Amino acid sequence: MKKQEENIVLCGANSYEQKYYLNQQFSSLPQSIKDELQIMCVLYTEEVGGILTMEFEPDGTLIFKSIADDMDYYYDDISAGLKIKQMQQTKMELLESLELYYRIFFLGEKPPVES
Repeated sequence: MKKQEENIVLCGANSYEQKYYLNQQFSSLPQSIKDELQIMCVLYTEEVGGILTMEFEPDGTLIFKSIADDMDYYYDDISAGLKIKQMQQTKMELLESLELYYRIFFLGEKPPVES
């Protein structure tokens, strides 16, 4: 299996275009998970503004990226960072499960053995 070099976008939302995106590579996720991701991304951009993407790094770590247009004076980097930290804490189980899913189905790792 060829090792990827770039991040793979899971999903994202854009407050400027009022759009949500889910990468079709992840269409096999359960509908409830897809719905939860959409709610998370859209609520984030409604509250903070800018553009939010959730991306898998080459090692399978799920990260949040938040950017804003230079002329967006309502966007606040501090609020954006705090909101991401809050989502990472409240949705920790979901995010860890997504990382495990990605590592098994996309990176070909073996599932952990429960003791």
